Amino acid sequence: MRYSNQIKPISYLKANAAEVLATLAEKREAVVITQNGEAKAVIQDIVSYEQTQETLVLLKLLALGNQDVAAGRTLPARAAIERLRAKA
Repeated sequence: MRYSNQIKPISYLKANAAEVLATLAEKREAVVITQNGEAKAVIQDIVSYEQTQETLVLLKLLALGNQDVAAGRTLPARAAIERLRAKA
């Protein structure tokens, strides 16, 4: 995705907030907001934000799992299943 088409000054956001929000919901593309010519914020629709957060959680779990494997903290599948059944 190219953000060059989605860069708006803060003055545009102030004057056209409802339109910007409608466009966010329709296109599901983030908008970069600038202030004094510098990028200051990124806004996105709530569905995209929630999906991003869910993706970050899954990536964190994957990274933690990889750290466990690298540290040798693993169990054979059968032992892990038995351990889970014992807790139930």
